[in-house]
Amino acid sequence: MATEVKSEGGFVLPTAKVPAACVSPKSLIIFSKPKVGKTTLLSQLDNCLIIDLESGTDYVDALKVKANSVADIVTIGKAILAAEKPYKYIALDTISALEELCIPYAEELYSKTPMGKSWFTDGKLKYGTITQLPNGGGYAYLRQAFEKVINYVKTLAPNIILVGHIKDTLIEKNGVEFNTSDLQLTGKIKSITSANADAIGYLYRKGDKNIISFKTTDEVACGARPNHLRNQEIVISEIDKDGKMTSHWNKIYID
Repeated sequence: MATEVKSEGGFVLPTAKVPAACVSPKSLIIFSKPKVGKTTLLSQLDNCLIIDLESGTDYVDALKVKANSVADIVTIGKAILAAEKPYKYIALDTISALEELCIPYAEELYSKTPMGKSWFTDGKLKYGTITQLPNGGGYAYLRQAFEKVINYVKTLAPNIILVGHIKDTLIEKNGVEFNTSDLQLTGKIKSITSANADAIGYLYRKGDKNIISFKTTDEVACGARPNHLRNQEIVISEIDKDGKMTSHWNKIYID
């Protein structure tokens, strides 16, 4: 039986289910409380370059480079492209820090607009930073800058890991107040980044094990598109009696 049919104009319509193109997440977000072991865990993923934005890799042996600005990330990216993309994974550690690093880039984008030209004097904004523009108008440019950087990094390797900090928020539901844990990013940056990810996992420690939860609950905002991760809790690493960590990244990346 034919699996496709050509319509008028040459457009091809499927007549049977098209097989899934991906199994493992191309874009993975991992967030946790501080000092749970995100960076150490990343260091155990083979062929993963960690782009360190917070000097969090100083005590870890890893494939790692430091970046203190968007310009640094571009320089690293050019070197990766010149080397013909040698890494299977690239981790941004952390995207919470990346948002801050994107402020000068956002101001540069704003300065090139008709409105921005009138607000810039001697290379500085009249309101101090892009986030202080009236009516929150600067956040659109911060979001644009953040998205541009993330999309650029996605061109550098087949799989991207975005590492973030946790943000606790007090909410009310059915008259009851409780804390929820979410990714520490601002407003629409958080919602767009989360929507574009294939999987969002909350990393936590239980005894001698580190666990990544992809379960969506009222307390933690997680989730995954890949079938093997959807609504699952994965033991991603464990520490033996000698303090040695064994990781299980093959439970996340199965192909």
